[in-house]
Amino acid sequence: MVVGGTLRDLAWLPWIVLALLTVVDLLLSFRRPRKLTLDAPPEIFVGETATLRMELEAAPAGLVATLDWPEGLAGDSEFSVAAGPGGPAVAAVPVRAVRRGVWTLDRLWLRWPSRLRLLEFVPGLDIGADIRVVPNIRMVQSGQITTTVMSTLYGIKENRAIGEGSEFQQLRDFVPGMDIKTIDWKRSARRRSLVAKELRAERNHHVIVALDNGYLMREEIAGLPKIDHAVTAALATAWAASIGGDLVGHFAYDVRPRVFSAPAPGRTAFARLRSWTAELDYVGRETNHTLALTELNARTPKRSLIIVFTDFVDTTSAELLIENIAILAKRHLLIFVAIRDPELETLVGAAPDDLDGAAALVAANQAITERRLVFERLARLGVTIVDAKPNAVTARLISAYLEIKAKELI
Repeated sequence: MVVGGTLRDLAWLPWIVLALLTVVDLLLSFRRPRKLTLDAPPEIFVGETATLRMELEAAPAGLVATLDWPEGLAGDSEFSVAAGPGGPAVAAVPVRAVRRGVWTLDRLWLRWPSRLRLLEFVPGLDIGADIRVVPNIRMVQSGQITTTVMSTLYGIKENRAIGEGSEFQQLRDFVPGMDIKTIDWKRSARRRSLVAKELRAERNHHVIVALDNGYLMREEIAGLPKIDHAVTAALATAWAASIGGDLVGHFAYDVRPRVFSAPAPGRTAFARLRSWTAELDYVGRETNHTLALTELNARTPKRSLIIVFTDFVDTTSAELLIENIAILAKRHLLIFVAIRDPELETLVGAAPDDLDGAAALVAANQAITERRLVFERLARLGVTIVDAKPNAVTARLISAYLEIKAKELI
């Protein structure tokens, strides 16, 4: 009985020792970081990656940080924070912008073990930093579009495309070597000497960007919704049209028409379009092409170049779209822009391993065939088709616009 009572009394000793070690570990290890400094860009282009730089003063060793990213930003949920010798702990965190809008980084959670590895500290620090994700205008800022348009339409130096257009420029004396078709016979008879007309390419055409913002445009392709790929291409084309001397307007619709902006001088219209697309919401409503395109036709009495960004599922769902495009095509010149899914083409090009893979292959082939049928019907209506992958749609669209300008089809 004496031995048993002694052992029972000594059973508390390990727990007492553990408690003492825990208190000592707590006193030796607890160092709450005093200050968090976040260096983040005020704006990030959607689809691009930026770097957030964080500095923590008085940070302990072995520090790991956890960040809950908002919907519009994507990055590593957990990352290490390296403490420099005698300086603050620093972390460079890559972040990718995946949705337009203003996104707030609310709170940063820190985690580090105690010196004796008995405890783990998990404090939180308020961040409260806003990051604005805006439409991508990288090609505009780089000058690539300006160089392409200027060199295509005007050559190395601006010459206003004299002699290649349909708009009267000036009269000049006819000299041998000039095209006899340029002679103005009435004025030549009046002056009793041959006079030729110089023409230049017509400018100030109306270009309208029509964006379908229905639920089908929310489908993600190459990591971004289709509507964001469409917005990037629309802004690039609006800038190209402004360089080309045209007037640019925009139109947005889903279940009903939402926004219409009449064509305006290019740079003004581009700034207005960029501001509006930065605030364009992601909606889950079905698109009503009949109502929207009828409204667009009524609002554009002058012959215009209308660039329609939209999507469809199959030939059945595209019937109303084709009917309304046909009505628009009687008065206007249309470019139909569809964004191709690279994963669908990859699926078609790969041999199936099982029955599920074979079924997916058949469905993918059917989808591609139905899209091709719709494009063929639109092409017979005189519509220019731009069907390209996300990374090529902007270049293809600008090339189509420049070709239309060169041929003076508007």
